[in-house]
Amino acid sequence: MLGIIMAGGQGSRLRPLTLTRPKPMVEVLGRPVIDFVKEAMENAGINEIIVTTGYRGEQLKDHVSTWNQSTVGGIQASVNQEATPMGTAGSVGLLREQIKTTCVVGSGDSVASFDINRLLQQHRSNNAKVTMALWEVENPSEFGIVGLSSTQDGEVDGSLRSGYIRKFKEKPTPDEAFSNVINAGLYIIEPEVIDLIPEHEKFDFSKQLFPLVLERGWPMYAETINGVWFDVGHPRELLRAQKTLLEQVKELPFSLPKGSWVGNDGFILDDAMVNGDTSSSVVSKGCIVESSATISGSLLMDGCRVAADARISGSILGRDVNILAGAVLTDCVIGDHQVIESGSVLESELIPRPE
Repeated sequence: MLGIIMAGGQGSRLRPLTLTRPKPMVEVLGRPVIDFVKEAMENAGINEIIVTTGYRGEQLKDHVSTWNQSTVGGIQASVNQEATPMGTAGSVGLLREQIKTTCVVGSGDSVASFDINRLLQQHRSNNAKVTMALWEVENPSEFGIVGLSSTQDGEVDGSLRSGYIRKFKEKPTPDEAFSNVINAGLYIIEPEVIDLIPEHEKFDFSKQLFPLVLERGWPMYAETINGVWFDVGHPRELLRAQKTLLEQVKELPFSLPKGSWVGNDGFILDDAMVNGDTSSSVVSKGCIVESSATISGSLLMDGCRVAADARISGSILGRDVNILAGAVLTDCVIGDHQVIESGSVLESELIPRPE
């Protein structure tokens, strides 16, 4: 079966981290975010994966090439680079010649505990043309909500967590919210749905293609997933995802990289040297944390160095960041290769600042 991972976004809200990498290459627990949906596809027995890319696609191409080398029995993984931005559905439409049977399409910039085999079973048993994974939220105002019915032509019932899709609404006001389940960014799709995507035109799944499927009267099914779901589109969400994954690692279907635990909620990857005090943080490969440095509730990506007496709290350091002695960082996001001078006191800073 073919799996397609959409990885063309720029991730502007994650700047400065995404000034030097595409959003799906931002790391959680020492792994690019895109690896989480790839792992879910592998667990479902998908043996061919195509990644659609746009912004900084060369990094994704290099990373995806490692998938072919690292899997036992092997998957066939490749990248399709967009010449111009084509939208979510448009990027998948470029692959229409390769989509001959049911395929799985997932977002490369979310972390979620997808049970793809379960979704495939529901797709087939309900004779759906599209089956969508959903996630339940308390406040749906920032998302695209989905209205469900127990029958293909029934009324929307906001209490349902699985059923036939009857209605969509983007970013509803409280008065407009007919449900609190949202599109989680993973779909089971039949080839005839892909044929509805116009060629050479930017086209969106949620705003254009899926409403078109409903207009045709084709059955669309959806089911709410269990476990976790994060759209890692903001630095605070990145840290929240890290914290949750560490807390729930025993219950979730994700593998950890090689490393060691610090208490119950911190993790140091192999090849990091930590002599300072860390708590509720992830310290990635090649990092050096000197004695009397303190790190809490933070993420250090590969190759960072934190000198003596530095204090880092609630912050994200990109690759190869150098924090000199005595610097204090609180709720900061530091881009790759930056140097923070000795004695600096920074709070809620983005370095470098987006242009």
